Amino acid sequence: MNTKSYFFQSFAIVALAFIAFIGFKQVLPNKIFPDSKIDSKSVLIDSLLLESVANDSLSEESDSIAEIEKKEAQEKIVFDATEGIEFPTETFENYKGYQYLISFYEKLYQLEKNPQAKVRIAYYGDSMTDGDLIVQDVRNNYQERFGGNGVGFVSITSESAASRGSVKSSYSKNWKAQSYLNVKHPINPFGVNGHVFFANDKANPTWVQYEAGLNKHVSVLDNPTLFYGKSHRKGNVNFIIGKDTLRKNLVPNNLVNTLKVTSGSIKAFKANFVQADSIPIYGFNFDNGSGVHVDNFSQRGNSGLPISMFDANVMQAFNNHLKYDLVVLHYGTNVLNYGTKNYSWYEKGMKKTVNKIKESFPGVSILIVSTADKSTKYDLEMKTDSAVVPLMKAQKRYSLETESGFVNLYTLMGGDGSMVKWVDEAPAKANKDYTHFNQRGAKAIGNLLYDQLNKGYEQYKALREKRDVVAKPKTVRRAKADSVSVKKDSVNE
Repeated sequence: MNTKSYFFQSFAIVALAFIAFIGFKQVLPNKIFPDSKIDSKSVLIDSLLLESVANDSLSEESDSIAEIEKKEAQEKIVFDATEGIEFPTETFENYKGYQYLISFYEKLYQLEKNPQAKVRIAYYGDSMTDGDLIVQDVRNNYQERFGGNGVGFVSITSESAASRGSVKSSYSKNWKAQSYLNVKHPINPFGVNGHVFFANDKANPTWVQYEAGLNKHVSVLDNPTLFYGKSHRKGNVNFIIGKDTLRKNLVPNNLVNTLKVTSGSIKAFKANFVQADSIPIYGFNFDNGSGVHVDNFSQRGNSGLPISMFDANVMQAFNNHLKYDLVVLHYGTNVLNYGTKNYSWYEKGMKKTVNKIKESFPGVSILIVSTADKSTKYDLEMKTDSAVVPLMKAQKRYSLETESGFVNLYTLMGGDGSMVKWVDEAPAKANKDYTHFNQRGAKAIGNLLYDQLNKGYEQYKALREKRDVVAKPKTVRRAKADSVSVKKDSVNE
């Protein structure tokens, strides 16, 4: 055997392969494979997003986008006064839209004056808020300042139930669940959380169990209350609290019905549903009835578009019980990976979502939270994904056009390249997928969000007090022959 000949043949093959690789590298795209493995079993992509991408307006020329951005750069945003209050003029670049949060800020103002009042926030999001990340810190900040105890509305089942610290929950595996991510025509309307659940296993018990978390303002389950929908048949539920069992009837006469488990606060309970197979079950609410309460309606894979499928009548029925003052829409993570920098199709879809929110919760303030920074590998280096800024600007556009407040999470966390810094710094504040925050980073983001909202609130209070001083009647003294009379003239007359 000629070992030397084989050696040279092998060397020649390796050399040719290397030369071929160098040649092909010049024409191959910078990004071929994803940078991290994704478990497809744990990722959902909402059906409306897939349809929108399939039928999108990607044919729109980039020149028109450039024209839009040029116009935006020159535009001054001047607000019309609301209740005599007008926030300063803004530019598109620095747009925050505090003007459109006035009704929310007024409720906070009234809560400061009367601690027994109540303010409620619905926080809709995707995997960025999974497990109550970010939201629990926003909630804690508000409850620390304005009062309030309780974790808010909690679904029957959740992908993040095992990892959520603000409330612990477990449930039987025989629940039938329908989600607005992948079902267009549910058996019964979706609840305020975008889900509907059915205990339709007659052979085995269907149950859910909750236990309070350890954090300061959620250490007990306050006034636990079941929310369920309409049905032609009644049912029963057994609540097990310690050694006691309370058997209660489900009377599903209205679009949305409530059933209080017990008054006051408890640490834990289990709910066994009996002969309730035809009744839509939505979840439980926990709050002490005063202060600020924040519901986390996170859903992995969500783009925000499915909210447009809500039944407005059902949502209004929920609102009659929960009475929302602010709805937060925090999306973007699942919209970045479709090979486009033109998000006009997403703007159009999210306008429908915002309009549905306005129809469902009349008079509510709306806040849009933009995509955070996300990094992708280009030429072997992690950099801000090229789609982040175009998406953030699209989100800012539909915020402005729908008269919603806006938080630019991308710039708030540091702008270009910030996700790499959050991943690489010690201790790290984001995961190695260069997309999601860890517990430490989520807390930082929650604090940043609260700080921006609070700056708007402090500015609102100053404007409100200035308005009240100007409107206050003045006392004018006018001398007469032998007496002095006092007359009050209003500057508004």
